Amino acid sequence: MNLKINLPVYSEELGLQSSWEPGFEIAVKVTYSEAVISANKQGLISLAKQLLILAQDEAPTGSHFHLDETNALGPESISLILEKR
Repeated sequence: MNLKINLPVYSEELGLQSSWEPGFEIAVKVTYSEAVISANKQGLISLAKQLLILAQDEAPTGSHFHLDETNALGPESISLILEKR
């Protein structure tokens, strides 16, 4: 599978800009001692895009996306933070 994706470039003025595929669905739950991220195709591509945005050389250490029920995740999801080390 080949995908061509356009990512917003990090800038000091705008900071991180997220990019989501139309129709994405993502849920994060904890079962026993495991975190489970489940998503449809658009959700998986969207998560990959957020990680690639963080991986840009221009994005400083500590840059992060905070995802929760009010921001990108489905109902009853626990929060998920994607952070660049």
